[in-house]
Amino acid sequence: MILRPGILRRTLVTAAACSTLVLTACSGVTGNARVEAAEASGDGTLRVGLILDNTGQNGFLNAPQLAAAKLAVQEINAAGGHKGRPVELLPTDTGQDAALQAQALVAAKADVVIGPTDSSHAAAAIDVLSRARTPLISPANTAAGLSNISSGGYYFRTASADVAQGPVLVKLAKDAGATSVAVMYQEGSYGKELSDAVAASAEQAGVDVLATAAFTPGDARSAANAAGNTGPGAVIVIARDGAQGALAELANSRVDGKLLILSDGAFGRYGSGVAAGYLEGARAVVPGQLPDADFQARLLTVDPALKDVSFAAEAYDAVTVAALAAARAQDDAGRSIAANLIAVSGGMAEGSAGGAAAEPCPSYKDCLARLKSGPDANYDGESGPVAFDANGDVTAATFTVFTYGADNNPVMSGRETAGRASN
Repeated sequence: MILRPGILRRTLVTAAACSTLVLTACSGVTGNARVEAAEASGDGTLRVGLILDNTGQNGFLNAPQLAAAKLAVQEINAAGGHKGRPVELLPTDTGQDAALQAQALVAAKADVVIGPTDSSHAAAAIDVLSRARTPLISPANTAAGLSNISSGGYYFRTASADVAQGPVLVKLAKDAGATSVAVMYQEGSYGKELSDAVAASAEQAGVDVLATAAFTPGDARSAANAAGNTGPGAVIVIARDGAQGALAELANSRVDGKLLILSDGAFGRYGSGVAAGYLEGARAVVPGQLPDADFQARLLTVDPALKDVSFAAEAYDAVTVAALAAARAQDDAGRSIAANLIAVSGGMAEGSAGGAAAEPCPSYKDCLARLKSGPDANYDGESGPVAFDANGDVTAATFTVFTYGADNNPVMSGRETAGRASN
């Protein structure tokens, strides 16, 4: 059974958008738990909490993350659990308010929490959990500004930041023979930050940026004309809710649909929503990689009704790398987990010696054996390499590439991986 990734228009937050009140609250914990030594203080049972913050049309995103977390805990326990005791997955309470879920998980003695999905909910959850010295690992937050959010070192994410796709968008253009691009982006933090990342990547790749045009939803005509009139080798479209209107205006401006490269926010099944056959040959990127058949089959043993696997791999890896951090520390307390996450992910903290990472290990069982025979593990999981950096971000990003057919709908056509420069 092939499960396809869902389409999510994620709300973004930047450091500047975090209000003064929130920033002050998020700054309530001093120090940096990612690199500070921590004394063992756990009670011997590793408890994992899960924030499921999706409601309404995005409610379907809860199921794959819950199934992945359950699968990870099952497989960790099958390998011996934490110090011979079963890891516990705390009961979930789906809802929009991430802060209330975080408070409930603290009360339930969670040692680590996985979530939330929506970037705009991260600050509220970080505020609660960092004060409780509980690490938060999001499988889905992508807002660039979260790299610098004040968390006392308790915030990590197994999803890459939005700006990581900049080099990939440029590479797709260059691989197709384009020596120049035009960029059409939707106004807002997502569009501006990713547009800047594309420009920087294009300069490094020797690709000329002939035009950069901003638009607002429902008012994309002038931007489409500006992008098309330069005669670019490719047009990179960076958008979210304004994507369909932007594509319609590009068609009206007689920009060849084969030249279009769409950001993850613009990815979608357009069908009759744009001119017949217009998108044939266009390409788009989506963060992450489709789970392989084995991982899909394992997920289905947990939830036979599962129809979507969005963020499942990232959620599974978040639980697994947290359990490995506890194993390395020989302690289940949040501070100990936070202090060991970078090491077991194969990453590198700022100011570290910079030695070679250990050979990758693909599972909790394999990495646990590595920890028993040496000082470090290097977990490469279902979503690919993790390798947290000093900001708690992954340092390599994998993207699935889709190519559109004559029906204006996408079909998976490849995969690209790019490094992500820390902000």
